[in-house]
Amino acid sequence: MAPRPIADVNQQTAADMKAARSRTSINIQTVRNYLYGGQEVWDLHERLEKILVQEPLFDKQHRDFLGRTDQYIRGAAIINRMDELRGIHNWSEEEYATASSLLSETISITLHDRAFQPVFLGQGSPALMENYWDLVYEKGIQGCYLQTELGHGTNVSRLETTSTYIPETQEFEINSPSLTSTKWWIGALGKSATHGAVQAKLILPNGKDMGPHLFLVQLRSLEDHKPLRGITVGDIGPKASGGMAAQDQGFARFDHVRIPRMNMFSKFAEVTAEGSYIQPPHAKLSYGGMMYIRATMIPGAGWTIAKCTALSVQYNFKLNPFAAATIAIRYTNVRRQGELDAEGLERQVLTYPSTYYRLLPILSRAFVFIELGRYTIKALTQMQQRLASRDTSLLPEMHALLCGLKVFVTTHGITDIETARRSMGGHGYSAFAGLGRLYVDYLPSVTFEGDNFVLDGQVVRAATKSCKAVLSSTSAVSTLPLTSAYLRLLSTTSEPPPQVTASTWHDVHNVVLLLEWRAALMVKNFTQTPAGRDVDASVNQRLAKAVTEAFVAAQVGEMINNISNLPSEDAKVVGSLYRLYLLTCAESALVDLLSVGLIRHTGAGDPTQDLRLAVKALCIEVLPNAIGLTDAFGFSDWSLDSALGVSDGRVYEALWKRVQMEPMNKDEVTPAYDPYIRPMLQRGQAAAQQKMKLKSRL
Repeated sequence: MAPRPIADVNQQTAADMKAARSRTSINIQTVRNYLYGGQEVWDLHERLEKILVQEPLFDKQHRDFLGRTDQYIRGAAIINRMDELRGIHNWSEEEYATASSLLSETISITLHDRAFQPVFLGQGSPALMENYWDLVYEKGIQGCYLQTELGHGTNVSRLETTSTYIPETQEFEINSPSLTSTKWWIGALGKSATHGAVQAKLILPNGKDMGPHLFLVQLRSLEDHKPLRGITVGDIGPKASGGMAAQDQGFARFDHVRIPRMNMFSKFAEVTAEGSYIQPPHAKLSYGGMMYIRATMIPGAGWTIAKCTALSVQYNFKLNPFAAATIAIRYTNVRRQGELDAEGLERQVLTYPSTYYRLLPILSRAFVFIELGRYTIKALTQMQQRLASRDTSLLPEMHALLCGLKVFVTTHGITDIETARRSMGGHGYSAFAGLGRLYVDYLPSVTFEGDNFVLDGQVVRAATKSCKAVLSSTSAVSTLPLTSAYLRLLSTTSEPPPQVTASTWHDVHNVVLLLEWRAALMVKNFTQTPAGRDVDASVNQRLAKAVTEAFVAAQVGEMINNISNLPSEDAKVVGSLYRLYLLTCAESALVDLLSVGLIRHTGAGDPTQDLRLAVKALCIEVLPNAIGLTDAFGFSDWSLDSALGVSDGRVYEALWKRVQMEPMNKDEVTPAYDPYIRPMLQRGQAAAQQKMKLKSRL
């Protein structure tokens, strides 16, 4: 047997990364521009990052060593410097938003930009805008969005904080009537915000409760930042696993705090000077701020997943899942372990089926979610334009869509980050890998802006309502919104479900059709369940997942049709990634497909094996371009902040360098030695010597 070659492992990692890039058949620049929406957007990204990288304050390599208070102070310093840079470079709104997302820092100003400011734009009256908009836009005040309470979160209708109108003084009185009415979990409230958009029950002079409405309340003095009279405010403490350490989630209690009548967000609903209530055109108009946040979470999830496979930026609400894909794919490409390859070297971890089967579907979801996010933002913008003219026709559809997509992308995002981390073995648990921080910061996304399990119920309610309309009248099919298009299949003239064979999984139209039929039959069966008959406990989760996946599958079908404007090789590879998404989606839906009879067991072998083999074949097809596809996300080493995701592949050098920064390594002998370790060692040594003496006497 020939001797095994002796290789410099660190040199080999760089060679492996270089070889992976040489195998890439796509034009990385073209695919990158496709993801970003054009060369101009990428040029903006690159120009702004060059500015940010030059700022010592924005260095990310030391933040893992900071305690919570220091992380918050660092975050406040970053906010201040970003505002200074905005003035120095005369950044537009788009430039500032892009620069902020490039930072990928979880800091308190995010809530001002993503929640407080949109409330003003969407629901502020002309008078309120006249008095406050310049302050909001220029960050002369810092805002937050006070909805969640200690006793209630997703169930907004049961919030306890009250806002009672007093016609004699033309003021609202904001009050927290109980401990459980304390506003809780409010980002930026703990120490930063000067003002807040407060969700409170509107109480008219006659005592009638009109339900939750939004009110602008000043929280702290603009002179010395102390809480105003009648307001008790503070930070709620550290979060699980140290997540979101730099952000000051807070609490607030109001003791009969008076605000002017003008401070009601009254673009749609209003209280007159006399105390009469002017009804809004739609009951859910006050949810506009939350809908905006949910909409940004879809592309944000895509870029987060991309970091897992590397890390990204353009629409970032939370950059976690996409980044995970980049980091994990880069690392497993250069990490060698186990079996020997044809050259006598240990095999690259990414080439093992158990690894690429986990990571490449994450990569496919990153691409899908980025494109899906563009559609969602466009649809939300269209709805907001109609709302400005009091046209609420798109609101129910958009509400149901955003509920479903918020659940869908955040559930996948959390799972994908952890899957990516575990694919990296023991080193994935190091803070220097970057995925642990991504995970804990992204984790609450399944809870905030509506608990996922609760939102599932809202998706199902909308689906059953549309289903009943279709079943009762064939003409209803022609008026189905795009989100409910799958219900067209319940019409007698609809396309029948495909007969599933091995070739089915190679036909995009048939895979999309199967996923739509799955949703249609599941919703129909549920809708026709006799009253009083028991249903399983997970029915809402199964139905909401099927409905959302049917919509997304149809959109992916359109994405595949629309990539023909890319060069042929790029279109082929990106198309394969989209097809991989569809097949892994179908694979996760196998229980449902079997349950509703779309796949049947004939007794001749495993009816699901052809699908699983098709998934494997697509993974093998995509694998040579895995590094090129993650490079197309455009993540720099600065933005990824991962020793194991460095673009040159020299992961062990990068990890060693990070370890030298550990403050504990500055002392050759730990300060804990003399007071604690040494006495214990001395006691143990003395006890052992005593036992040896006793043994020697026997």
